[in-house]
Amino acid sequence: MSGLRYVYAICRPFSAALQAELTGVAGAPPKLLSHGDLVAVVSSVPERDFAEQPLRAHLEDLDWLSETARAHQSVIDALTTVTSPLPLRLATVFRDDSGVRMMMQEREELFLRTLDRLDGRVEWGVKVYAENPETDGSEEKAESSGKVATGRDYLRQRRMQRRTHEDMWERAEKFARQLHGALSEFADDTRIHPPQNPALSRAAGRNVLNAAYLVPRAASEEFVELVDSTKDDAPGMRVELTGPWAAYSFSGEES
Repeated sequence: MSGLRYVYAICRPFSAALQAELTGVAGAPPKLLSHGDLVAVVSSVPERDFAEQPLRAHLEDLDWLSETARAHQSVIDALTTVTSPLPLRLATVFRDDSGVRMMMQEREELFLRTLDRLDGRVEWGVKVYAENPETDGSEEKAESSGKVATGRDYLRQRRMQRRTHEDMWERAEKFARQLHGALSEFADDTRIHPPQNPALSRAAGRNVLNAAYLVPRAASEEFVELVDSTKDDAPGMRVELTGPWAAYSFSGEES
C-alpha cells in the first residue's frame, strides 16, 4: 500500500466483511491494519493532497472538505453495520503503517477502555424545535387591522405578545426536559449539545433540545418508537431523530 495512511476508526477485531465495493477518501478501498487487540481501518491517500502543507490548504476548501467528509462518513457507516467503531477525527493521517501501529500502541489502554464502553451501542440524535410565534404574522395583522388605537393599547398588546412568547418557550422547555428524561431511560449515556444556531442550520424554529444518546442496539427499536410516539404530543413542537450513528459524541477521541 503506497502513499500516506488515512485512518478512519479504531475497532476491536471483527470477522464480518465490509462491502466489496466500498471506497473511502480519495477513492481508495479501506483496509484493516491489526496491532495486538486493536484494528485500525485505513486507506492509502496521495501525499500531494494529504501531506501537511497541501492538507492545510484543502481544509479551507469547502467543496473538497465536503467531499472528503462524505467519503469518510461512508466508511464509518459501513463499519457501524458490522461492529462498534471508535471514529477518529476527519483527516487523521500518518506517514505509513508503522506510524499507525505506533499510535495504537501508545493509546492502547484508552482505546480498549473506550471500545468496551461503546461495544454493542450506537448513537441516536434528537432535536426539538419550538416554532417561533413571531412568524405567524399576528402582530402585523393586529396593527394593519387598525385596532391599536392608542399608545396604551399598543403597550398592552405588546405585553400580551411577550407573555404568550414566554409561555410558549416555557412549554417547549418543559416538553424537551420530559422527553430527554424519558429517552435517557433507554440510554447508557447522554450528551446535551449547545442549541443549533438557526443562521447556520437553517432550521425553522428555536432549538430547545440538541441531544445525543448512547443506546444499546437491542433497545434501539423501543427508543425510536418512543421518539415517534411523542411527535404529536405538543403542538408547535417539531421533533427530529437522526441515526443510528457511530458514537462520535461518546468516543472521547479528541485528536
